[in-house]
Amino acid sequence: MENTGSLPPEVVTVIDLADNVVDARPRPEVKGVGMTYRVTYILVFNRAGEVLVQQRTDTKDWCPGRFDLAAGGIIQYDESYDLSARRELSEELGIDAALTPHFDLFYDDLVAPVCNRNWGRVYSCEHEGPFRLQPEEVASVRFMPVEAALALDPDTVTPDTRQVLIAFRM
Repeated sequence: MENTGSLPPEVVTVIDLADNVVDARPRPEVKGVGMTYRVTYILVFNRAGEVLVQQRTDTKDWCPGRFDLAAGGIIQYDESYDLSARRELSEELGIDAALTPHFDLFYDDLVAPVCNRNWGRVYSCEHEGPFRLQPEEVASVRFMPVEAALALDPDTVTPDTRQVLIAFRM
C-alpha cells in the first residue's frame, strides 16, 4: 500500500550486525540503503512436503515479479519475530497456522541500486490452503517439490528466500 500522506510511514527496527536494536526509522529510510533490519521467513509446506512458491506482484519495490520461496517480511518497530511471522502469514496468505521456529540467518546483499542486509528468523508451517492472497504483494501461489523450487532460474527468484530454503534443507 502506498503512503498517501494520511498514514504515517511504516516504522521498522534498525539493528547492528549482532542483531541488537540501535534505532527505529521509517521503512523508506532503511530499506535499500545498507542499514540492517529484521525480517521473518515462513516456509509453507503441504502434507506432501512441497513448498509454497509465491509470485510477487510487478509493483513490489524489490525483485518485482520474481518468485518467493517463503512468506514473510520486515519486522515493524517493537514487534517480535514471532508476532511478525504470524502477522505476515495472515497478511500475505490469509492463513493462521502453527509455526515452528528453526534458525536465524544473516542475509547480506550490498549491491546497488538496492542494498539489503538483514537478520531473519526462519519458520515453517503446514497448510493445504485455501489461501487469501494480499493483492498488493502476491500475484499467485503454487506448491512445488523443494528440488524443483531450487531448480528455478536464480534470476527469477528472490535471492534471500532461495538462501533460506537451501539452508533449511541442509
